[in-house]
Amino acid sequence: MLLEVKDLNVYYGAIHALQGISFHVEEGEIVSLIGSNGAGKSTTLKAISGLLPARSGTIQLRGAHLVNVPAQDIVRRGVIHVPEGRRIFAPLTVQENLEMGAFTRSNPAEIRQTMERVFRSFPRLKERLAQHGGTLSGGEQQMLAIGRGLMAQPKVLLLDEPSMGLAPILVEEIFSIIKEINAQGVAILLVEQNALMALAIANRGYVLETGTITLEGTGQELLENPQVMQAYLGGH
Repeated sequence: MLLEVKDLNVYYGAIHALQGISFHVEEGEIVSLIGSNGAGKSTTLKAISGLLPARSGTIQLRGAHLVNVPAQDIVRRGVIHVPEGRRIFAPLTVQENLEMGAFTRSNPAEIRQTMERVFRSFPRLKERLAQHGGTLSGGEQQMLAIGRGLMAQPKVLLLDEPSMGLAPILVEEIFSIIKEINAQGVAILLVEQNALMALAIANRGYVLETGTITLEGTGQELLENPQVMQAYLGGH
């Protein structure tokens, strides 16, 4: 098993944000985590990537424990978090942003090879190499955020709301690229408000409600589940 989360409890002060959640991601899978605002989706990703401490429970990558491991070491082990809101380095160029993604790596030739692969997925980034990140459109910034994540050679990519704030045509493009990245062998844990799109590309999914997992199944099973349809797919 690639990534396994068991009985994870996370608090914000006195607020019990994650209440004993358990789920897993197998090698090569896309697993979608859906739920309403405040359900604990982003908190889950932050706990996995070491940005939030776990009060109890375990997080394992191929059997190695990640709880209490510093965030930069979790990156070195191959767990890469593309946060909500993109969080690119606005004053830096596209090239510098991508190079920052490779901060744990030291072989220049290999880094160049990875950058070329990123350009195959995101040709627009190659056209804008010398442009400052902050001057890119929202869709291009999202591409840059994902591209920067790929520069770290992820074993599992944690994507937090990649479609947020994007026009529908760009959402289609981003989801198509997510599928392409997965086809290259990268497992993906996807947190997404757009439940229809997220479940349509997922091998499996979990529904998170106020810090607990209430449903799980294949992407197709959840798409056809009446509760999911009512709550997240507009009842269609």
